[in-house]
Amino acid sequence: MNNEVQVNGINPLDPDQSLKSPPEVLNVERTAHPQNTVLAEDSAVTKAEKLERHGDQMDFLESDAKRIKINPSADLETANDGTTKSERRKGVAQVKPAYLVYPPGSNRDTGAAVQDDDAAEGAAHEPFQQTPDTRGKRKDKSKGQNTSRSFGSSRDEVGLCSSRMTRPEFSPNECQYGEKCRFEHDLRKYLEDWKRADLCTFGGICPIWKAKGRCNVGWKCRFLASHMEERQTADGKKELHLTENPEIDELSKREVTSTGIGTLNDISTGAKSDLMKRRFKTLKADTYNKWLDTQTQRPGEQRDDPEFNQDPQTEDVIAEEKQEKEDNRASHNSPPFLPSEKRRIYFGPETPILAPLTTQGNLPFRRLCVGLGAQLTYSEMAMSLPLIQGQRSEWALMRAHESEATPPAFNPQNTTVKGYDNSRDLKFGAQIAANKPWQALKTAETLTKLCPHLRLMDLNCGCPIDLVYRTGAGSALLDSQAKLDKIIRGMNAVSNDIPITVKIRMGTKDNKPTALKLVDRLVYGGQDAQVYGGGGSGVAAITLHGRSRQQRYTKSADWEYIAECAALIKRFNEKGDELADTVREADPSTQPAGGKVYFIGNGDCYSHIDYQRHLSEAKVDSVMVARGALIKPWVFEEIEKGQYLDKSATERLDLIEQFVRYGLETWGSDEIGVGTTRRFLLEWLSFAYRYVPLGILEHLPPNLQDRPPAWRGRNDLETLLGSDNYKDWIKISEMFLGPAHKDFRFEPKHKSNSYEIEAEG
Repeated sequence: MNNEVQVNGINPLDPDQSLKSPPEVLNVERTAHPQNTVLAEDSAVTKAEKLERHGDQMDFLESDAKRIKINPSADLETANDGTTKSERRKGVAQVKPAYLVYPPGSNRDTGAAVQDDDAAEGAAHEPFQQTPDTRGKRKDKSKGQNTSRSFGSSRDEVGLCSSRMTRPEFSPNECQYGEKCRFEHDLRKYLEDWKRADLCTFGGICPIWKAKGRCNVGWKCRFLASHMEERQTADGKKELHLTENPEIDELSKREVTSTGIGTLNDISTGAKSDLMKRRFKTLKADTYNKWLDTQTQRPGEQRDDPEFNQDPQTEDVIAEEKQEKEDNRASHNSPPFLPSEKRRIYFGPETPILAPLTTQGNLPFRRLCVGLGAQLTYSEMAMSLPLIQGQRSEWALMRAHESEATPPAFNPQNTTVKGYDNSRDLKFGAQIAANKPWQALKTAETLTKLCPHLRLMDLNCGCPIDLVYRTGAGSALLDSQAKLDKIIRGMNAVSNDIPITVKIRMGTKDNKPTALKLVDRLVYGGQDAQVYGGGGSGVAAITLHGRSRQQRYTKSADWEYIAECAALIKRFNEKGDELADTVREADPSTQPAGGKVYFIGNGDCYSHIDYQRHLSEAKVDSVMVARGALIKPWVFEEIEKGQYLDKSATERLDLIEQFVRYGLETWGSDEIGVGTTRRFLLEWLSFAYRYVPLGILEHLPPNLQDRPPAWRGRNDLETLLGSDNYKDWIKISEMFLGPAHKDFRFEPKHKSNSYEIEAEG
C-alpha cells in the first residue's frame, strides 16, 4: 500500500510536500475516536498534526487504568515526625497503597511501560532528503489509504431544508431549489422519520433556548420538545410552531447567531468571499512589502555590527539613512502605526495565561478556563496563507467568546507602564504562523480590519510539527532570525494599534540554545536594524517555551535558561538609559508601547506552587499554562487562591457538563452540533483522565511529567474519570449527549497521549 496520502488531494500546509499516513487503525464497532480523523472543518494545523501521527501495536482496548515506567533511582523523604516515608521515585506519581490496583512489589505493580510524551507523539523528526531525481520537480499527488477512508459524521439521515428550519409549519420560506432540493420539505415527515429522538439530558431543555430565548437551529434541535408547540388555526387545523423563552429579553434573542451565543470576531460571508476571490485590499501590507523588497535588494545593505565598528564615518552614514527614513515617513499622508503608538498591554503575576492549544484550544474550553480564572487566552495557531485565502476552517479559530472581551485582572502596584488603561484591555489574542514576510503582513492587516476584538497578535515561532517546520514556519524561524525580525517589524507597521508579540522555543536542536541571542536581537536590534530606523523590532512581549524543537516534551522545561533570558529583558527595561548617545541607542518610535517588553515563561506549570516558583526564581512577568490546564483546568483557580484544590469527582463532572453546555451553545444543539461537541469532549478527556486526585497521592506537589501506577479512585465516579479506556470516555460523553450517532466513528490512538505534544507549540 502506498504510504503517501493527501487530504482531498492537497497537503493542508504545502501542496508540494507529500504526507506520510498512519498505519491502519483498529475499527471499533458503533463509535470511533476523532483524534486521527481528518475532518473538513479542521484547521490546516490540525489536519497536518493528525496526518503526521504514526501508531504501533499497543493493545489500547485492554490497557490498565494507569501504566508507568518506573525509574529505579529514588530519594528517601523524611516525615515531620522523623520517620522515613516511602521513597519518592523520579517520574512516578506515587499513590497511597490503599488506592493501588495491584499491591506494591507485585508482578503487575508497574504494568506495561508508558510512552513518554515525546514518543507518544508518534511522529519522529525525519530529515527531508532531496534526491537528484526529485530536486526541482513538482511531486505527483499522493494516493494512499486515507483517500478512500470514510470518516464518521453526525447528521440526520435526511436533512430538513433550511427554508423550513425556523419557520412555522404552514408558512415556510420559499426554497430556491424547488423540487430539485435534496432536503426534506415535509416537517412532520422529517420529525417522524429522519430526526433522532430528543435528548433528555439538561432536563430536556435546550441550553441555547434557555440562555438566549430562542434556538437558532429550530426544528433540528435535539431538545426540540422544550421549545415547540402545536397550535390550532382558524380553520381548525393543527400547526407546529417554535416558541421563545418569555424570560429572555428581545435584545438577547437577536444576539443568537449561526456561530453560537456571545461569539465575537465572526467575519461575514462577503468578507470571506472577497478573500477567496482576492478582492480584499491590504494596502498597507502591499506598500510595506514593496518597500521591504527595495530595501533588501539595495547593494551594501549588509554591514558589520555597529557595536564593534564605531568608525565616525559609518555613524554619519547611519545618521543620514535614519534621517532619510524619517523624511520619507513624514511625506506619507497616512503613516503606519509605530510600536510606540500602540495600545498598552499588561502581563503580571495576577494574569496567568492559557496557552494556544492545537485542537483543544477551542472556544468552549477557553470559556471554561476563563470562568476558572484564566486571565489571558489565545486562539489556536492559524496558518497565515489559509487565512488570507478566506478558508472557513481557519477563520473559525479567530472566534472568541464575549467573556474573553472583558479586562484581565490588574493590580496597579505591579506595573509602571504609563498610559495603560485596563478598561480598554481584553483577554483574547490571535496566534498565527507564517513562513514569509508578505504572508504575515497581509494576515496582520486582514485581522486588524476584520477582527475588532483582539488584544494582540502573536507570531508562533515554536511549533515543532514537521509539516509546519519544513515550510519554514513555526520553529523554523528560530534559525532565520533576520527573516523573523522583518516579519515582526512589518506586522507592527500594518496592525494599527494592535501590539505584536512572539512565542519561541530555546532553539531547534538540543544543547544548542539560540533563544538568548534571538531575544537580544528582538529587543535591541540586529546588525541590519539601521535599515528600519534603528532599535529593536518593537515586539511587545516574548514568550519562551523552555524546550528545544528536537526535545519536544522529553525531560523537563529548562527554567534556568528561561531565567537567563528574563534577566536580559529586565536589563533592557531597567537600564535603557545606558544606551543613550551610543550607536545602539534605541529609536523611541520603534519601541513597544510604554517602552517595556514583557517576558513570559512556558513549560511544566501544573500547580500554584509551580506558578509562584517560576515568578520568583525565573523573574518572568507571567507564566503560560498549556498541558497543565488540559489535565487540570482549575489550575487557574488554584493560582488565584494560592492553594491546592482537591476537586471531588462530582465537581469534575460538573466541569464536563459545563463544557458540554458551552459546546452546544457554540456549535449548535442539532445533530451536527451534538457530534462536534462530543468530538471535542473526547479530545479533552484524553488529557483529563491523567489527573490523579490529590487525596490519593503520597507526595505533593504533583509533577506534570509523573505517571502513576494503576489506581482506583475514592468512589466509582472518580475511578471512571481516571480511566484511560476510550470506551469509558464515550460513556462519560453519553451522560450528557446521549448515545452516539451510528455513523460517529472513534479511532482510538495506540498511545493515549500521542497527540498532546503539539499542545504548547
